Amino acid sequence: QVQLVESGGGLVQAGGSLRLSCAASGSGFSINAMGWYRQAPGKQRELVATITSGRTTNYADSVKGRFTISRDNAKNTVYLQMNSLKPEDTAVYYCYCNAYKATYITYWGQGTQVTVSS
Repeated sequence: QVQLVESGGGLVQAGGSLRLSCAASGSGFSINAMGWYRQAPGKQRELVATITSGRTTNYADSVKGRFTISRDNAKNTVYLQMNSLKPEDTAVYYCYCNAYKATYITYWGQGTQVTVSS
């Protein structure tokens, strides 16, 4: 079993910044891709950004140039630096990871609320 613990959400004014962190823990697993999804009220969960163990990144068009994903492989931790935040970025942000132990399994964090006021 892999556990993901998120932190860093909160309330910020438009134009502000927040940094999310997500630490994965679990023995015997190899963590491959990690990343973030988000879900706004009444909307489907959508991809925000992903990063592989080799640090190849992928971003949703809506956050390119504003958000930066990074990771510390030694700590199995992924970060999301969010700048120039907009009210439409308001959502619950979920961390995930693809962990390998005989097979690949996707694990999810509990979610952290990000609210951007106008």
